[in-house]
Amino acid sequence: MRVAVAFDHRGVKLRERVLQELASLGHDVVDLGTDTDAVRIDYPDKAREAGEAIRSGGAERGVLVCGSGVGASVAACKLPGIRAAICHDVYSA
Repeated sequence: MRVAVAFDHRGVKLRERVLQELASLGHDVVDLGTDTDAVRIDYPDKAREAGEAIRSGGAERGVLVCGSGVGASVAACKLPGIRAAICHDVYSA
């Protein structure tokens, strides 16, 4: 499965772990990054990028990582045809 993954500056600490885990499970990862927390990246922009990747067919699913998950999921849900939820563990996913 092709998975679009996007991080804002607060989610970048999990970047490598998420990318490696998805790749190890055999997924084709579309990295919409960022790779540094030195530059402020707004989560609505990353949510839009991931949502558009899904809507355009460039990805089948998406993973958004920000500070709490609330803002990114709300921003993603504003895109037509996109539904997002906060998932902290296997049960909530």
